[in-house]
Amino acid sequence: MLLTGGNNYWLTRFVILRLLGFVYAVAFFVAARQLVPLIGAHGLTPATQFLASVETELGSRTAGMEHLPTLFWFDVSDQSLSILSWIGLALSLIVLGGYANAILLALLWAMYMSIVHVGQIWYGYGWETQVLETGFLAIFLCPLLDPRPFPARPPPLLVIWLFRWLGFRIMIGAGLIKLRGDPCWRDLTCLYYHYETQPIPNPISRYLHFAPHWFHKFGTAWNHFIELIVPWFSFGPRMARHVAGVLLISFQITLIMSGNLSFLNYVTIVPFLACLDDTLLCRVLPRALVSQAQEAAASEARLLGLQNGLAIALTH
Repeated sequence: MLLTGGNNYWLTRFVILRLLGFVYAVAFFVAARQLVPLIGAHGLTPATQFLASVETELGSRTAGMEHLPTLFWFDVSDQSLSILSWIGLALSLIVLGGYANAILLALLWAMYMSIVHVGQIWYGYGWETQVLETGFLAIFLCPLLDPRPFPARPPPLLVIWLFRWLGFRIMIGAGLIKLRGDPCWRDLTCLYYHYETQPIPNPISRYLHFAPHWFHKFGTAWNHFIELIVPWFSFGPRMARHVAGVLLISFQITLIMSGNLSFLNYVTIVPFLACLDDTLLCRVLPRALVSQAQEAAASEARLLGLQNGLAIALTH
C-alpha cells in the first residue's frame, strides 16, 4: 500500500511520538534537577506539607487520592522524587528512540501527572497541563502492546482529528486572550518591547528588538493571522490542512529562534503535525522511514474495533 491516500498517517504518528518523546525527556530531566530543591523535604514548598494539607482539607488520604491523583501519595521522599524523574527520562528516551505503545505512554502520562499534582506553584503554568493533554491523546494513537515504530495497526483517524482540535483550541485561545488584554496587541505595538521583556531572551532577541517599527507591526499582525485565522483551516481539505500545518509549525519555530520558553513551543508543535498526512511527509522524510511505513501499511490489520472504540470514548 503506497502512502498516497489523504487518510494515511503512519509517518504522522511516527513524527508526533518522536517529538512528544523529546518533550517528555526535557520535562523529566528538568524535574530530576529541580524537584528536590523546590518541593523536597527541605525545598521551598515541601510536597510533604502540601499533601498533608490536602489530606486534612478533604478529610482522608483516600479522598485526597481521588481529588489529586499522584503516585507520591505512597512516598514523597526526596529519593522518590528523584527516582521517578530519572525513570521518566529513561522511558522518554525510549519513545524518542522510536519505540512506543499505549502502556508506555500511559506510564509517562501518569508519572508526569504525579509531578504536576504536587508541583504546586512551580507546576501551575498552562504548558504543564498542555503536556498532559497532549500525552493523554498520544496514548490512544498507538497499539496497546506493539512498540515498533511502525506497528501493523494504523493510527485512529479520530485521534488525529482530536490532535487538530487541541491545536485549534491552543491557538484560538492564545489569540483571543491577546485581543482582550493589553491594547498594544490591538494597535500592533507589542513587539516594540516584547523581545527585551520576554522570560529568557537569546542573542537573536537583541537584533529583533532593534528592528524597525514597521517590522514589529507586521510581526504583530502576522501573529494575529496565525493564531486567529490559520487554525480554522486545520479542518479543511488536504491542501488547506497542509498549508495551515506548515504555517503553524513555522510560527512556533520562529518563536523558538527568537526566545527561550523551554519546551512550550515544542509541545505546541505536536498537535499541528496532525495537519500533515503521509502524502506530504513521504516527500520530506528519509526514504528508509517511508519504506518502513509502506511495509506497515501493506500488512495493516483489518480489525480495529477495540482501538476505535477507545478513541470514540475520548469524545464523550
